[in-house]
Amino acid sequence: ENGQRIATFNNWLMVIITLITVFVLALMVYVCWRFNERANPVPSKTTHSTVLEVAWTIVPILILLGIAIPSFRLLRYQLILPEGDVTVKAVGTGAWQWRYEYPKDQGDFSFTSVMLTEDEIKKAVAEGRGTAEDLPRLLAVDNELVLPVNKTIILQVTGEGYIHNFALPAFGLKVDAIPGRLNQAWFRAEREGLYYGQCSRLCGPNHAYMPIAIRIVSADAYAKWLEEAKKKFASTDAPTRIASNAAVAQQ
Repeated sequence: ENGQRIATFNNWLMVIITLITVFVLALMVYVCWRFNERANPVPSKTTHSTVLEVAWTIVPILILLGIAIPSFRLLRYQLILPEGDVTVKAVGTGAWQWRYEYPKDQGDFSFTSVMLTEDEIKKAVAEGRGTAEDLPRLLAVDNELVLPVNKTIILQVTGEGYIHNFALPAFGLKVDAIPGRLNQAWFRAEREGLYYGQCSRLCGPNHAYMPIAIRIVSADAYAKWLEEAKKKFASTDAPTRIASNAAVAQQ
């Protein structure tokens, strides 16, 4: 939903910028044709026009206000967290990996998501566990973050050792993962599928190898995956406590 609003605002802004550019270009062409030396052998001595100067001051101000108001409205929509259906925590680790932690009401488990190497991708394709399109180079991971469709997801983001950034363009997400600080964002995916992102902060030598893969599934598929994930990741360390919205606001 956030991604759709951002895309709509961007498209609307591009239309305004295009219209302004076309208008200025047409005005320049007209001036070159209407006021060239051949058409005006005796140049005008006009040096001042109060109406024109007021117009080219007021009009840009109105245009900027027309852009700023929906821009701030969109920013407010992104920053004010709604009531969430699912809360999940993403931790950018010092080993240049992402660790995802689910709270008690979602199973109370955590797991690490690691990028697949090219050899691992080839092996997975050969074994029929995916296609080359499903497992893109530098984006495919061993454990995807699985979440339900049409649910409000509260994403808590932090870091360990280095400053990372959780960025997933399709959902309009770009959140800093800072050690010792918990940032929050939210999204609501309206379509099932696999969505990719990456760390967008220059965080060290393995910065390019921190992909993000989020698989959006139906509610039934999500419930089934939770049961399987609780068994699969039962031997891993228990997740850290998911902070409440009030606790984050106090930071």
